[in-house]
Amino acid sequence: MILLLGGSGYVGGAFQKHLTGLNIPFEVVSRRSVDYADPERLVSFLRERRPEFVINAAGFTGRPNVDACEVAKTECLAGNAVLPGVIRSACEAAGVPWGHVSSGCIFTGAQPDGSGFREDDAPNFSFRTNNCSFYSGCKALGEEVLGGAEQCFIWRLRIPFSEIDSPRNYISKMMRYDRLLEARNSLSQLDEFAAACFDCWQKRVPFGTYNLTNPGSVSTRDVVDLIRKHGLSSKAFSFFDSEEQFMAKAAKTPRSNCVLDVSKAQAAGIRMTEVHDALEKAMRSWQWAKE
Repeated sequence: MILLLGGSGYVGGAFQKHLTGLNIPFEVVSRRSVDYADPERLVSFLRERRPEFVINAAGFTGRPNVDACEVAKTECLAGNAVLPGVIRSACEAAGVPWGHVSSGCIFTGAQPDGSGFREDDAPNFSFRTNNCSFYSGCKALGEEVLGGAEQCFIWRLRIPFSEIDSPRNYISKMMRYDRLLEARNSLSQLDEFAAACFDCWQKRVPFGTYNLTNPGSVSTRDVVDLIRKHGLSSKAFSFFDSEEQFMAKAAKTPRSNCVLDVSKAQAAGIRMTEVHDALEKAMRSWQWAKE
């Protein structure tokens, strides 16, 4: 049996869908039913339930974007930096292997040769580099507290998207923002991400950190071109002249735009669709949200 923490969220819902499709028994654990931020309560719960594996998809994400985390700093720190350490301690005490959904937002840019950041590269968008949003800083701390963790996967998600219209969907955001910032990024197709995470456990790949993004990278204009190609929007998309203008006009905190290297996951047999192909597939099957 699998325990899923944070199962009601955007990413947690994808895990629920994937596990259901595999007919694998799982239990969604909410903070209302079990206060898993309390280490003693969580250890007791794990020893009582004796799960085969724990998935942590819980965390704090600002609404409608990371700017909100600049105000809700206590909640952001607790959900993204403190909670992973609590779950680590509980899982190690109960002897339960587990996986933690992290983020690629702890990086910015790409390697000097244009390639992506690897799992063993030090974050360059964190409190230690003093250039990040509060959200990214907390996510980087969350990985630090898991350093040397036993029987633990750290799964890095990056800008999720799918074929279903949603405020959390990158494609939906691109169509609804008034102006866009041109940048190059790695992306994660949401359902493929959940499948890749669970594949790490099912295939018993070595524990550790994995960048789980669709191979390749895309620019904002690439995505806009695909949106137009598939007839999802006919509006005249406008762009900021520079990141400086974006920060002055539309943002309260810096954004992470980065490329991640996925060769470690691929070498372990974890496969995801090339990013342009995954975007094409999502837009061909696009489902608008019901009014």
